[in-house]
Amino acid sequence: MTTSSSERAERGVSLGMPELPAPDYPDDVRARLERDAREVIARYPDSRSALLPLLHLVQSEEGHVTRTGMRFCAEMLGLTTAEVTAVATFYTMYRRKPSGDYQVGVCTNTLCAVMGGDAIFETLQEHLGVGNGETTDDGKVTLEHIECNAACDYAPVVMVNWEFFDNQTPDSARRLVDDLRAGRPVSPTRGAPLCTFKETARILAGFPDERPGAVEASGSGGPASLVGLRLAKGEAAPARVVHPRGEATRDEPPHGPSHEPSPTEHLSSHDAPQSTSASDPANPSGPVAEEGE
Repeated sequence: MTTSSSERAERGVSLGMPELPAPDYPDDVRARLERDAREVIARYPDSRSALLPLLHLVQSEEGHVTRTGMRFCAEMLGLTTAEVTAVATFYTMYRRKPSGDYQVGVCTNTLCAVMGGDAIFETLQEHLGVGNGETTDDGKVTLEHIECNAACDYAPVVMVNWEFFDNQTPDSARRLVDDLRAGRPVSPTRGAPLCTFKETARILAGFPDERPGAVEASGSGGPASLVGLRLAKGEAAPARVVHPRGEATRDEPPHGPSHEPSPTEHLSSHDAPQSTSASDPANPSGPVAEEGE
């Protein structure tokens, strides 16, 4: 029995015909990208080392790494498109298909998952009506689950275009994506002000963030992340004991001494109890002792 070409297309069957060469950028876009690419390449003694930032550069143009972008990188660096493709498909920060203005990544690695990351991801999938790696119909938000954000101190963590949103809950994450889609101002917990994914890609390519105050706002690690550094410098940590669950002293209320944080204090998941453990709301997670004790 023979199969028609339309039937093969519906089934996604390929006869092995080679793809046509990727189209080039329009002349004005090509000229602009070449100027930027030469500036990037000049930073490296070996031009091949410029491949990663060049991939971010072409991603800043179209919002993802296209065949045209990979062809451009190959031509600028004297590489084959196969060599460029091997790199572009290895690193997850390079998108291979159109995506939203805001990449919303929910950490579902061990600690974030235990603290509620899985619940946050499931909530956002249902709320946005998209699956992992999919984009909302308005083109605003692409949702994905990601591995460790190196911010376990503030679990569960959500990142938007690689900026931190710490100590999230399903409700706060839902408000976050609603604000992004509505165009309302959104401020990361720490770090530079939020910008679009294309703008972020250009910064990652090595070009300065020229928004007023953006560089000064970047700051440093939050207090919870700097505990180890303080201990290494010999600074004594204040004595504080968190009693096991269900056990209290005569002088303390059932859940330990009450503590109202000041507006400038940055809470972390170690400041138990906090309502960030959506997977176990009856038993908020926390350490049994302060760090270093």
